[in-house]
Amino acid sequence: MRESFKKNIIEVCNKKIEAKGDNVGLSFYAFFANKNDDPELLMEVAKWWIWENRLDHFEKAVKIRGMVENEK
Repeated sequence: MRESFKKNIIEVCNKKIEAKGDNVGLSFYAFFANKNDDPELLMEVAKWWIWENRLDHFEKAVKIRGMVENEK
């Protein structure tokens, strides 16, 4: 997954955790705008989320942040 998007995921997770606490869950779509303007990126992240990591549609933000940070 692209480094620039990894940073985006971490930022979104941090904001949600700060606002709602460690138990907040996020959807795969929380990291995208409501407009599909980059289908290649969407598929790249979907492959990481669904195929490589077998994640559910909603996952804890702390889990996602930790997974992305450990990939660096």
